[in-house]
Amino acid sequence: MHASLVPGYRYCLSLHPISVRTESVRTRCYYILWIKANYVQDMDTSTPGEETPMTDRYQTSSKNKVRQLRENADYDKKTVHRILDAGLVAAVGFVQDSAAIVVPMIYGRKNETLFLHGARKARVIRLLEQNDEACVNVTLVDGLVFARSAFNSSMQYRSVTLFGTPRLIDANDEKIEAMRIISEHSMPGRWDELRVPLPREVKMTGVIAIDIAHASAKLSDAMPEDEDEDYDIPIWAGVLPMTASFGTLVDDERLLPNVEASAAVRSLQGQTR
Repeated sequence: MHASLVPGYRYCLSLHPISVRTESVRTRCYYILWIKANYVQDMDTSTPGEETPMTDRYQTSSKNKVRQLRENADYDKKTVHRILDAGLVAAVGFVQDSAAIVVPMIYGRKNETLFLHGARKARVIRLLEQNDEACVNVTLVDGLVFARSAFNSSMQYRSVTLFGTPRLIDANDEKIEAMRIISEHSMPGRWDELRVPLPREVKMTGVIAIDIAHASAKLSDAMPEDEDEDYDIPIWAGVLPMTASFGTLVDDERLLPNVEASAAVRSLQGQTR
């Protein structure tokens, strides 16, 4: 019988019945068989000339595998995309002179490519172009978790970390399309209302594309998890929800008379991310 192992899942296989009696035995069996599962899933089992089918999950590797609170990990592409699409600013990490650098950047996504925006002469654009790999993180905080101890207090969150090779987009048409994707990510519907970008504006803009090679999401909406003895402490515990939302439009002082915001812009008021 042939079976395909799904990346990110763990399997238990035994040739002889065993009786698991202790935590240490169970842990040892789990670890050894997990390594075997990864060995199988990393093998190329496709027939020569056969196109490998697309998967709906990112394959786990040493880069994107979540190690702390693994039960909160999610490698599903739709989950990763949903969090990226909800964020507005990404923390982009790369290396300069053997030192780690992290810079906040606005971005947009199309399929499996993330587009990062900056000034063409900015250090971050020049350095990303020179790096073989970049790491990007987007985190959304959904609440503060008040536990009965500082140690167990936490946050509710949605987070994505991804890896890929940065490449500078220089071709004019490709860059303008990338600029449109970035604009529509934060201001949907606005691009078509605006004038066409001037040639000098396009030239002054730097856009880096990162094709997502590895990614993982990490999510938590949990209530406090305290030590058993701490539940007898007479102190409030629970969650304070946190919502990121747009407010009400404020007119520019030099707005022409009788000019109102478009339906696309007005629809953003009160939206949550």
